[in-house]
Amino acid sequence: MKLFGKNHIIILVITFVILFLMNYIGNDAPDKLQRAIMTASAGVIGLTVGLFILNKGKNDKNPPQDFD
Repeated sequence: MKLFGKNHIIILVITFVILFLMNYIGNDAPDKLQRAIMTASAGVIGLTVGLFILNKGKNDKNPPQDFD
């Protein structure tokens, strides 16, 4: 399984940007930058772990040979 392929990196960047902006714009606390970065990083880590678990048993190197 190719964990950090091109598509995975693009999804991670989009997720980070969305979570960062949602937390940065909607927060009035004095430490909103740190909170936004930590929340976006946790979201990206959670997404990576989830995708790793989801694709754990799949073998991408040998596609099925009986397709038409």
